[in-house]
Amino acid sequence: MASGEMAFFARPSSSADKGCIYSHPSRDIPSPAPPESPVPAPALPAQSVNAPVFVPKTPIPHPASPAPVASQYYQSQSSSSSSSGAIDPTAAAAELRDDNDPVVAANANAVAAVAAVTPAKEFIPFEPYGMAESMPVPEGSMMSPYANPYAAQDQAQMLEYDAQGADLFYSTSPSFVRQPLQYHLYTQPRPEDLQPRFFVPDDIREELQQRAENIHTAPAPGLGLPEELQGYHSLIPLEPVTGERRKFGNWYSAVYRATKASDGLPYVLRRIENFRLKDVEAFSTILAWRRIQHPNIISVREAFTTSAFGDASLVVVYDYHPNSTTLSEVHVRSKQPQATSGRGSRSQDRIPEQNLLSYIVQIASAVKAVHDAGLSLRIIDATKILITGKNRVRVGSCGVVDVLMYEAHQDMASLQQEDLTMFGKLILALCCHHPGAPYNPQKALEQINRYYSVEVKQIALFLMGKPNVPQGKKAIDQIVDMLSRQSIKKVEEAHSAVDRLEAGLMSELENGRLVRLLCKFGFINERPEFALDPRWSETGDRYIIKLFRDYVFHQVDEHGRPVVNLSHVLTCLNKLDAGTDERIMLVSRDEQSCLVVTYKEVKSCIESAFNELGTAAAS
Repeated sequence: MASGEMAFFARPSSSADKGCIYSHPSRDIPSPAPPESPVPAPALPAQSVNAPVFVPKTPIPHPASPAPVASQYYQSQSSSSSSSGAIDPTAAAAELRDDNDPVVAANANAVAAVAAVTPAKEFIPFEPYGMAESMPVPEGSMMSPYANPYAAQDQAQMLEYDAQGADLFYSTSPSFVRQPLQYHLYTQPRPEDLQPRFFVPDDIREELQQRAENIHTAPAPGLGLPEELQGYHSLIPLEPVTGERRKFGNWYSAVYRATKASDGLPYVLRRIENFRLKDVEAFSTILAWRRIQHPNIISVREAFTTSAFGDASLVVVYDYHPNSTTLSEVHVRSKQPQATSGRGSRSQDRIPEQNLLSYIVQIASAVKAVHDAGLSLRIIDATKILITGKNRVRVGSCGVVDVLMYEAHQDMASLQQEDLTMFGKLILALCCHHPGAPYNPQKALEQINRYYSVEVKQIALFLMGKPNVPQGKKAIDQIVDMLSRQSIKKVEEAHSAVDRLEAGLMSELENGRLVRLLCKFGFINERPEFALDPRWSETGDRYIIKLFRDYVFHQVDEHGRPVVNLSHVLTCLNKLDAGTDERIMLVSRDEQSCLVVTYKEVKSCIESAFNELGTAAAS
């Protein structure tokens, strides 16, 4: 703006004017404003446009080390007022006076006039942490709320590390602690009106996610395990590597999880240390075990010998069931002497009878399948039976004893009788929560009689006692007959579980179909260019697809707020996938046009556009 224009705005009104409602005081001496109205801002003269830059006469000190601006101001003001204890306004006005500049001089006169009527006050700089020591500390607090958390003496306490002996950002040996996943946070809260048929139940989802996390756990470094073992890699111990070593009979044993290179699936490798195979025909029993596929038996895959561990080891490969545990870890505790002394165990430690009978039925089914195949388990122990799900057990370590004791050539009928005896000992150990219960059967049966039904006691007596049949041999079929009533219940429970899992699978099946639809939307909508047409996604049938996307995802209510309704989205996508004849009205974004179409027509438009893209991609 030119100086003439500024002079026009600043000139006084002529006598012909009606007068200005604002007060125009003189520029030389400022007059106080009327008490009824606020203080008006002084008029801006024309010469102030070209006024020089104001430079104070008192030089501003520049410290050697950078410091906060506020701290410099407080320190300078404190030092200047330390002698008198108050600020001298007249001296401050004198410092601001500049006789060569009329604007600066007028400002200095205004400061002096105000100072004449204002009493001097002592300047106390504001220090937010200066009164920390005098303020009381609230009860239960570790430090004063006014204490400076950035003080040098408080940094080590705030960061909780030794500032002299450790470096917070450049540690020489960093250690990372793996935090467990919070599985309940993986599912967002569902709308109240959303029916649960669109999602897998939370308990099943959490269990499957835990299994998936367990499968993809990376091996820890420094274990000294082979990198590759007969086509298997990424070995991870499944048993503690420290403490007392585990034994399998008379041999030391270890269990690993490994990934097979040919199919990428995880498997379990049971290694028998320091075993030298003398006859290759011992692996013929492994071929017989591979033919047994039973829901309560961990399937055997293969067996081989290796020297990758530094010795001659036998390795048997089984299917891997993540997040499984043994019956011994869950129900058998070796540090409970009351099992053999006749005292009853605590009620919270006892296995519910329905769960115990479920275990007995499943193990009996596995034993029958093995005996019918002409084989013998040869080991039925709580440490070799896994709990892989809710009341779901599987017999493991099958076939290992057959290879280890291949040269003994024992009679198969006597081995099957030993299976039944070991089965009875397992029942006593489960009922008494102690592995030594079978060695004191009288006390163990008393405890079973006290806490369990007659049916459980009869099964245990039959398996542990001598047979009362003319042939002089016990058979697993007799146990199956005794468990007939319980078997019917377990079949009903199994069918109910299958129905529940199928319902969850159906919900995921629907989600898979909807994901394919959303992928087609992503390929078509907002495509920048196709076939040299930058407006391909906005014209023709694609325009209907765009309007349908707005109808599904971009709706607003009467107040203009976005409608986030997952039920509406899933319902519309399901109707679109089915291609129903229901009509909907699609409105353009400018609300100038609308189309009434059916879901079948929208589906046809999507298929046509997607096929056009697919044809161009294949050419």
